Amino acid sequence: MIFRSHQLGGIKDGTISLAFRRWEKPHVKEGGTMRSAIGVISFDKVQVVDERSITKADAKRAGFENLESMLHELNKYPGKVYKIKLSYKSEDPRIELREKTSLSDEEFQKIKVKLDRLDKTRGPWVLKTLKLIERYPERRAGDLADVMKMDRMDFKLNVRKLKNLGLTISHEVGYSISSLGALVMERL
Repeated sequence: MIFRSHQLGGIKDGTISLAFRRWEKPHVKEGGTMRSAIGVISFDKVQVVDERSITKADAKRAGFENLESMLHELNKYPGKVYKIKLSYKSEDPRIELREKTSLSDEEFQKIKVKLDRLDKTRGPWVLKTLKLIERYPERRAGDLADVMKMDRMDFKLNVRKLKNLGLTISHEVGYSISSLGALVMERL
């Protein structure tokens, strides 16, 4: 589920507590969560609604100036209308993880097992990717993908896997190695 930056800010400060989407089938589950640029968003309630039941107040709670602009955006897509009650849950847990400055042998082994598993799926790419990001911090993903001779989206997916382990940091443009990533690279 994609949110614009002003919507993310509104979700975090509580001024936005609804989202409306038109989908063939739901993309989020009631009780589920999603990591975003602001942290973890919780999907508290997900229900199909009749478009005509949406009020001006609902549109405001979804971050729109008026009902007409929200409906205009909503009607660009086919499917049923879903009303999603959402809330800000917490900071992104990967932030605390990536800022670690020490690593026990047991913690390292757990990470190494996960990295070995990642390497088995596509051949050895983990350490190459980490070294490339270390060498070219905040370089465009497309440029790094070209160096790795990979499709840009595949490259970004791989880096997201490393980010989920706390090893990299995403920037407006490109990536860098986290404190934890540097520790892991030293031990690899």
